[in-house]
Amino acid sequence: MEKTVIVTGATSGIGRAAAEMFAKEGAAVLLTGRSLEALSEVERGIHAGGGRAASCAADLLADDAAGRIVGAAVAAFGGVDVLVNAAGIIATGAIDTTTDEGWDQMMGINLKAPFRLMRAAAPLLAARKGAIVNVSSVNGLRAFSGVLAYCVSKAAMDHLTRCAALELAPQGVRVNAVNPGVTVTNLHRRSGMDDARYAAFLERSKETHPLGRPGRPEEVASLILFLASSR
Repeated sequence: MEKTVIVTGATSGIGRAAAEMFAKEGAAVLLTGRSLEALSEVERGIHAGGGRAASCAADLLADDAAGRIVGAAVAAFGGVDVLVNAAGIIATGAIDTTTDEGWDQMMGINLKAPFRLMRAAAPLLAARKGAIVNVSSVNGLRAFSGVLAYCVSKAAMDHLTRCAALELAPQGVRVNAVNPGVTVTNLHRRSGMDDARYAAFLERSKETHPLGRPGRPEEVASLILFLASSR
C-alpha cells in the first residue's frame, strides 16, 4: 500500500493497531497523539519492522492542530491519502450530572477535532482520490444510559460521516465509519474506571456481545485498513 496515512490516537488501542497495520502494509504513517514520548515508542517499533512513520504531537483541541497535523504529513511524506480519526474519550454522566465542561470536552475531542481534520485534509485527499475512516462506536447507533455525552458525540460523528461522504464522493473521496462494540483498549480505564470495575465490565461484555467476548483492536484495525484501501 503506497499511501500516506494520518492516524490520530496512534499511541494506544485501535489507533495504534491501525497505525502499525498500515505500516506493515507498506504505507507511510503520520502518528498523532498528545505524548511525544509515547509517539516515539510507536514510531521506533514501526521503524524496527522496516516501516515508515513520523510523529506529530498535538492537542486536538488547539485551534491550529488540524493544520499542523496535515502540514506535518505533507512535510514528511509529500501528501495525504488516508485520514483515520481514531482519537477519542469517554466519560460517565447522565442528563443531570453532565457538566458544560464535560460536554464541551467530549464534543471537542470526539466531534470537533475530527471535523477540523477532515476539513483540513479534504483538498489533499481529493487530489489523490483518498479516503477517510472515522472510529465511532456502537453508542452512536443506540442509546446507553450513564454515558449521555459520549453517545451523542458518536451519533453526531456518524452523521458527520454520512454528510461528508455525500459531499466528497464527487471528488473521489470515500468517507466511512466503523462502530465497534466493547474493545479491549485503555479507553475506559483512562476515563477513571479502576481495575476491578474494568474487569467486571469486560466480564459482563461476554454476555452482551453475541460472540461471547469483547473485541480486539486488531480486528477493528483490519476493517479500517480495508475501508481505506482499494480492495
